[in-house]
Amino acid sequence: MSDSIQGPFIVTGASGQLGRQVVENLLAKGANPVVAITRTPDKLADLRARGVEVRAGDFNDPATLGAAFAGGGRLLIISTDDLEPGKRLAAHRNAIAAAQEAGVTHIVYTSLTNPDESSPITFAADHRESEALIKQTGLPHTILRNCLYADLLLMSGAQAIGAGALYAAAGDGKAGYVTRADCARAAAAALLSEIGSTLRDITGPEAVGHAEIAAILSQVAGKEIPYVPITRDALVEAMVTNGLPEFMANVFSSFDVAIAKGNLDMASDDVEKLTGLRPQSVRDFLLANTPALTGQA
Repeated sequence: MSDSIQGPFIVTGASGQLGRQVVENLLAKGANPVVAITRTPDKLADLRARGVEVRAGDFNDPATLGAAFAGGGRLLIISTDDLEPGKRLAAHRNAIAAAQEAGVTHIVYTSLTNPDESSPITFAADHRESEALIKQTGLPHTILRNCLYADLLLMSGAQAIGAGALYAAAGDGKAGYVTRADCARAAAAALLSEIGSTLRDITGPEAVGHAEIAAILSQVAGKEIPYVPITRDALVEAMVTNGLPEFMANVFSSFDVAIAKGNLDMASDDVEKLTGLRPQSVRDFLLANTPALTGQA
Protein backbone atom coordinates (compact mmCIF):
# COMPACT_ATOMS: atom_id res chain seq x y z
CA MET A 1 0.00 0.00 0.00
CA SER A 2 1.34 3.38 -1.01
CA ASP A 3 1.88 5.87 1.82
CA SER A 4 0.02 8.43 -0.29
CA ILE A 5 -3.16 6.32 -0.35
CA GLN A 6 -5.30 6.84 2.71
CA GLY A 7 -8.48 5.10 3.84
CA PRO A 8 -11.02 4.46 4.97
CA PHE A 9 -11.33 1.47 2.64
CA ILE A 10 -15.03 0.83 2.12
CA VAL A 11 -16.36 -2.50 0.84
CA THR A 12 -20.00 -2.84 -0.19
CA GLY A 13 -21.77 -6.19 -0.24
CA ALA A 14 -19.45 -7.21 2.57
CA SER A 15 -21.58 -10.11 3.77
CA GLY A 16 -21.51 -11.70 0.31
CA GLN A 17 -18.95 -14.27 -0.79
CA LEU A 18 -16.79 -11.82 -2.74
CA GLY A 19 -17.13 -8.88 -0.34
CA ARG A 20 -16.22 -10.97 2.69
CA GLN A 21 -13.04 -12.19 1.00
CA VAL A 22 -12.10 -8.63 0.01
CA VAL A 23 -12.39 -7.52 3.63
CA GLU A 24 -10.24 -10.45 4.77
CA ASN A 25 -7.61 -9.51 2.19
CA LEU A 26 -7.61 -5.89 3.36
CA LEU A 27 -7.16 -6.95 6.98
CA ALA A 28 -4.34 -9.30 6.01
CA LYS A 29 -2.58 -6.36 4.32
CA GLY A 30 -2.93 -4.18 7.42
CA ALA A 31 -5.40 -1.76 5.85
CA ASN A 32 -6.97 0.67 8.31
CA PRO A 33 -9.66 1.72 8.77
CA VAL A 34 -11.79 -0.84 6.95
CA VAL A 35 -15.52 -0.21 6.57
CA ALA A 36 -17.89 -3.05 5.67
CA ILE A 37 -21.27 -2.11 4.16
CA THR A 38 -24.08 -4.67 4.23
CA ARG A 39 -27.85 -4.97 4.34
CA THR A 40 -27.41 -7.49 7.17
CA PRO A 41 -24.98 -6.05 9.77
CA ASP A 42 -25.67 -8.86 12.26
CA LYS A 43 -23.92 -11.28 9.90
CA LEU A 44 -20.65 -9.37 10.33
CA ALA A 45 -20.45 -9.30 14.12
CA ASP A 46 -17.18 -11.25 13.96
CA LEU A 47 -15.62 -8.62 11.69
CA ARG A 48 -16.78 -5.85 14.02
CA ALA A 49 -15.02 -7.67 16.86
CA ARG A 50 -11.81 -7.56 14.79
CA GLY A 51 -11.95 -3.78 14.38
CA VAL A 52 -13.91 -3.46 11.15
CA GLU A 53 -16.52 -0.70 11.15
CA VAL A 54 -19.74 -2.34 10.04
CA ARG A 55 -22.40 -0.05 8.57
CA ALA A 56 -25.88 -0.73 7.22
CA GLY A 57 -26.43 0.18 3.60
CA ASP A 58 -28.72 -0.94 0.79
CA PHE A 59 -28.26 0.20 -2.81
CA ASN A 60 -32.02 -0.17 -3.30
CA ASP A 61 -32.69 2.27 -0.43
CA PRO A 62 -30.81 5.52 -1.20
CA ALA A 63 -31.72 6.94 2.24
CA THR A 64 -29.31 4.44 3.84
CA LEU A 65 -26.31 5.33 1.70
CA GLY A 66 -25.44 8.77 3.09
CA ALA A 67 -24.53 7.31 6.47
CA ALA A 68 -22.99 4.23 4.87
CA PHE A 69 -20.50 6.28 2.81
CA ALA A 70 -20.06 9.13 5.31
CA GLY A 71 -16.52 10.46 5.53
CA GLY A 72 -15.58 9.43 2.02
CA GLY A 73 -12.55 7.28 1.36
CA ARG A 74 -11.83 4.64 -1.25
CA LEU A 75 -14.93 2.68 -2.18
CA LEU A 76 -15.42 -0.76 -3.71
CA ILE A 77 -18.81 -1.06 -5.39
CA ILE A 78 -19.47 -4.76 -5.80
CA SER A 79 -22.08 -5.25 -8.49
CA THR A 80 -25.40 -6.46 -7.17
CA ASP A 81 -26.67 -9.83 -8.36
CA ASP A 82 -30.26 -8.78 -9.01
CA LEU A 83 -31.36 -10.40 -12.27
CA GLU A 84 -34.65 -8.52 -12.56
CA PRO A 85 -34.40 -6.16 -15.57
CA GLY A 86 -33.48 -2.61 -14.60
CA LYS A 87 -33.01 -3.17 -10.87
CA ARG A 88 -29.24 -3.69 -10.95
CA LEU A 89 -28.55 -0.48 -12.87
CA ALA A 90 -30.93 1.53 -10.68
CA ALA A 91 -29.15 0.23 -7.57
CA HIS A 92 -25.74 1.10 -9.00
CA ARG A 93 -26.95 4.58 -9.96
CA ASN A 94 -27.96 5.14 -6.32
CA ALA A 95 -24.59 3.96 -5.03
CA ILE A 96 -22.56 6.05 -7.49
CA ALA A 97 -24.56 9.21 -6.74
CA ALA A 98 -24.19 8.67 -2.99
CA ALA A 99 -20.46 8.06 -3.35
CA GLN A 100 -19.98 11.34 -5.17
CA GLU A 101 -22.05 13.22 -2.60
CA ALA A 102 -20.10 11.66 0.30
CA GLY A 103 -16.76 12.81 -1.08
CA VAL A 104 -15.42 9.38 -2.02
CA THR A 105 -11.93 9.83 -3.51
CA HIS A 106 -11.68 6.66 -5.64
CA ILE A 107 -14.27 4.16 -6.87
CA VAL A 108 -13.42 0.54 -7.65
CA TYR A 109 -16.21 -1.28 -9.51
CA THR A 110 -16.64 -4.97 -10.34
CA SER A 111 -17.79 -5.12 -13.94
CA LEU A 112 -17.90 -7.80 -16.66
CA THR A 113 -15.55 -8.85 -19.44
CA ASN A 114 -16.37 -7.01 -22.69
CA PRO A 115 -19.78 -5.57 -21.69
CA ASP A 116 -20.22 -3.78 -25.01
CA GLU A 117 -23.27 -3.88 -27.27
CA SER A 118 -22.14 -7.14 -28.86
CA SER A 119 -22.36 -9.07 -25.60
CA PRO A 120 -25.27 -11.53 -25.47
CA ILE A 121 -25.12 -11.69 -21.67
CA THR A 122 -28.48 -10.45 -20.48
CA PHE A 123 -27.13 -7.97 -17.93
CA ALA A 124 -24.11 -6.68 -19.90
CA ALA A 125 -25.87 -3.37 -20.48
CA ASP A 126 -26.15 -2.84 -16.71
CA HIS A 127 -22.37 -3.04 -16.41
CA ARG A 128 -21.75 -0.94 -19.52
CA GLU A 129 -24.02 1.82 -18.25
CA SER A 130 -22.67 1.60 -14.69
CA GLU A 131 -19.15 2.10 -16.03
CA ALA A 132 -20.39 5.16 -17.92
CA LEU A 133 -22.02 6.60 -14.79
CA ILE A 134 -18.77 6.19 -12.84
CA LYS A 135 -16.79 7.94 -15.58
CA GLN A 136 -19.29 10.79 -15.61
CA THR A 137 -18.58 11.55 -11.93
CA GLY A 138 -15.06 12.67 -12.85
CA LEU A 139 -13.73 10.74 -9.85
CA PRO A 140 -10.61 8.57 -10.17
CA HIS A 141 -11.79 5.02 -10.64
CA THR A 142 -10.73 1.46 -11.33
CA ILE A 143 -12.99 -0.76 -13.43
CA LEU A 144 -12.39 -4.45 -12.74
CA ARG A 145 -13.88 -6.42 -15.61
CA ASN A 146 -14.23 -9.81 -13.95
CA CYS A 147 -14.62 -12.82 -16.21
CA LEU A 148 -16.83 -15.77 -15.23
CA TYR A 149 -16.08 -17.30 -11.85
CA ALA A 150 -14.29 -20.63 -12.02
CA ASP A 151 -16.32 -21.38 -8.89
CA LEU A 152 -19.41 -21.77 -11.10
CA LEU A 153 -17.76 -24.85 -12.61
CA LEU A 154 -18.10 -26.69 -9.30
CA MET A 155 -21.86 -26.97 -9.74
CA SER A 156 -21.86 -27.69 -13.46
CA GLY A 157 -18.86 -30.00 -13.05
CA ALA A 158 -20.54 -32.04 -10.33
CA GLN A 159 -23.66 -32.30 -12.49
CA ALA A 160 -21.53 -33.43 -15.45
CA ILE A 161 -19.82 -36.13 -13.42
CA GLY A 162 -23.20 -37.33 -12.17
CA ALA A 163 -24.67 -37.34 -15.69
CA GLY A 164 -21.59 -38.85 -17.32
CA ALA A 165 -21.19 -35.94 -19.77
CA LEU A 166 -20.71 -32.17 -19.80
CA TYR A 167 -23.56 -30.56 -21.72
CA ALA A 168 -23.24 -26.90 -22.74
CA ALA A 169 -24.20 -24.49 -25.50
CA ALA A 170 -20.73 -22.94 -25.64
CA GLY A 171 -19.59 -24.50 -28.90
CA ASP A 172 -15.81 -24.40 -29.29
CA GLY A 173 -15.50 -21.05 -27.50
CA LYS A 174 -13.32 -20.29 -24.51
CA ALA A 175 -13.54 -18.15 -21.39
CA GLY A 176 -10.93 -16.71 -19.06
CA TYR A 177 -12.46 -18.24 -15.94
CA VAL A 178 -11.09 -16.68 -12.75
CA THR A 179 -11.59 -17.80 -9.16
CA ARG A 180 -13.60 -15.69 -6.77
CA ALA A 181 -10.56 -15.71 -4.49
CA ASP A 182 -8.41 -14.12 -7.19
CA CYS A 183 -11.13 -11.53 -7.88
CA ALA A 184 -11.13 -10.68 -4.17
CA ARG A 185 -7.36 -10.33 -4.04
CA ALA A 186 -7.42 -8.09 -7.11
CA ALA A 187 -10.19 -5.89 -5.69
CA ALA A 188 -8.38 -5.46 -2.37
CA ALA A 189 -5.16 -4.62 -4.19
CA ALA A 190 -6.95 -2.06 -6.36
CA LEU A 191 -8.36 -0.35 -3.26
CA LEU A 192 -4.91 -0.21 -1.72
CA SER A 193 -2.81 0.79 -4.72
CA GLU A 194 -4.56 2.10 -7.84
CA ILE A 195 -4.26 5.79 -8.66
CA GLY A 196 -5.80 7.77 -11.49
CA SER A 197 -8.36 5.92 -13.61
CA THR A 198 -7.66 2.42 -14.88
CA LEU A 199 -9.41 -0.49 -16.58
CA ARG A 200 -8.35 -3.99 -15.56
CA ASP A 201 -9.33 -7.32 -17.13
CA ILE A 202 -9.57 -9.80 -14.27
CA THR A 203 -9.15 -13.30 -15.69
CA GLY A 204 -7.43 -16.57 -15.06
CA PRO A 205 -4.02 -17.27 -16.62
CA GLU A 206 -5.49 -18.70 -19.81
CA ALA A 207 -8.85 -19.03 -21.53
CA VAL A 208 -10.23 -22.57 -21.59
CA GLY A 209 -13.03 -24.30 -23.49
CA HIS A 210 -15.50 -26.92 -22.44
CA ALA A 211 -13.58 -29.74 -24.08
CA GLU A 212 -10.64 -28.88 -21.80
CA ILE A 213 -12.93 -28.63 -18.78
CA ALA A 214 -14.42 -32.03 -19.61
CA ALA A 215 -10.92 -33.53 -19.80
CA ILE A 216 -10.12 -32.18 -16.33
CA LEU A 217 -13.42 -33.52 -14.98
CA SER A 218 -12.54 -36.91 -16.49
CA GLN A 219 -9.31 -36.85 -14.49
CA VAL A 220 -11.18 -35.85 -11.34
CA ALA A 221 -13.85 -38.54 -11.78
CA GLY A 222 -11.53 -41.29 -12.94
CA LYS A 223 -13.81 -41.96 -15.90
CA GLU A 224 -14.48 -40.41 -19.30
CA ILE A 225 -16.66 -37.30 -19.14
CA PRO A 226 -17.15 -36.14 -22.73
CA TYR A 227 -18.18 -32.63 -23.71
CA VAL A 228 -21.48 -32.71 -25.60
CA PRO A 229 -22.34 -29.41 -27.35
CA ILE A 230 -26.06 -28.65 -27.42
CA THR A 231 -28.21 -25.72 -28.54
CA ARG A 232 -29.19 -22.86 -26.27
CA ASP A 233 -32.85 -23.85 -26.56
CA ALA A 234 -32.02 -27.38 -25.40
CA LEU A 235 -29.99 -25.97 -22.50
CA VAL A 236 -32.83 -23.67 -21.41
CA GLU A 237 -35.32 -26.53 -21.66
CA ALA A 238 -33.11 -28.75 -19.49
CA MET A 239 -32.68 -26.01 -16.87
CA VAL A 240 -36.43 -25.34 -16.71
CA THR A 241 -37.17 -29.06 -16.51
CA ASN A 242 -34.85 -29.21 -13.51
CA GLY A 243 -36.75 -26.44 -11.75
CA LEU A 244 -35.00 -23.22 -12.75
CA PRO A 245 -37.31 -20.30 -13.60
CA GLU A 246 -37.23 -19.57 -17.32
CA PHE A 247 -35.88 -16.02 -16.95
CA MET A 248 -32.95 -17.36 -14.91
CA ALA A 249 -32.36 -20.12 -17.46
CA ASN A 250 -32.13 -17.42 -20.12
CA VAL A 251 -29.58 -15.52 -18.01
CA PHE A 252 -27.35 -18.53 -17.37
CA SER A 253 -27.59 -19.81 -20.93
CA SER A 254 -26.51 -16.38 -22.17
CA PHE A 255 -23.10 -17.08 -20.61
CA ASP A 256 -22.72 -20.06 -22.94
CA VAL A 257 -23.75 -17.98 -25.94
CA ALA A 258 -21.15 -15.36 -25.00
CA ILE A 259 -18.49 -18.06 -24.76
CA ALA A 260 -19.48 -19.48 -28.14
CA LYS A 261 -19.29 -16.01 -29.71
CA GLY A 262 -15.86 -15.31 -28.23
CA ASN A 263 -16.94 -12.43 -25.96
CA LEU A 264 -15.25 -14.01 -22.92
CA ASP A 265 -12.14 -15.33 -24.66
CA MET A 266 -9.77 -13.17 -22.64
CA ALA A 267 -6.56 -13.89 -20.73
CA SER A 268 -4.87 -10.98 -19.01
CA ASP A 269 -2.00 -10.54 -16.57
CA ASP A 270 -3.82 -7.84 -14.61
CA VAL A 271 -4.37 -10.06 -11.55
CA GLU A 272 -0.64 -10.64 -11.33
CA LYS A 273 0.10 -6.95 -11.92
CA LEU A 274 -2.22 -5.97 -9.09
CA THR A 275 -1.41 -8.68 -6.58
CA GLY A 276 2.07 -9.90 -7.49
CA LEU A 277 0.71 -13.46 -7.73
CA ARG A 278 -0.31 -15.50 -10.76
CA PRO A 279 -4.03 -16.39 -10.69
CA GLN A 280 -5.06 -19.99 -10.19
CA SER A 281 -5.76 -22.00 -13.33
CA VAL A 282 -9.03 -23.81 -13.95
CA ARG A 283 -7.17 -27.12 -13.82
CA ASP A 284 -5.59 -26.42 -10.44
CA PHE A 285 -8.86 -25.05 -9.07
CA LEU A 286 -10.91 -28.07 -10.12
CA LEU A 287 -8.33 -30.58 -8.94
CA ALA A 288 -8.12 -28.78 -5.59
CA ASN A 289 -11.90 -29.13 -5.29
CA THR A 290 -12.15 -32.79 -6.19
CA PRO A 291 -14.22 -33.65 -3.07
CA ALA A 292 -16.86 -31.06 -3.97
CA LEU A 293 -17.02 -32.30 -7.55
CA THR A 294 -17.33 -35.96 -6.60
CA GLY A 295 -19.82 -35.53 -3.75
CA GLN A 296 -17.30 -36.30 -1.02
CA ALA A 297 -17.12 -32.79 0.48
